[in-house]
Amino acid sequence: MKLTAIRGAICCENSKESISEQTAKMCNTLFEKNCIQSKNIISMQFTLTKDLDSFNPCAALRKEKIIIDTNEIPLFCSQEAYVKNSLQKVIRVLVTCYVEDELKVSHIYLDGAEVLRPDFCA
Repeated sequence: MKLTAIRGAICCENSKESISEQTAKMCNTLFEKNCIQSKNIISMQFTLTKDLDSFNPCAALRKEKIIIDTNEIPLFCSQEAYVKNSLQKVIRVLVTCYVEDELKVSHIYLDGAEVLRPDFCA
């Protein structure tokens, strides 16, 4: 096993429902594509752009149907640094975890966030 960090981002609307659903979609996709088990996750760091203030993605992760058990994973959320003319309504995640040595990590950019890292989405 090797220690790595996997990135993800997804766009959503500023509502509790959208933040919850999109957080679950992003995390489930990231966990599935990278064969991640909860026992291998060290921590997860979320950020939100300043226009998303209806719900915390950490709370959303605990509330939604997630394909792995996230109850024991340390979660943290902060506001994304504001950069003029940057993409709005974005949730980002950084998952620090162990993966199989031979696994090529798949970073996840969905629902409009692909423009942030088109090199990962090709």
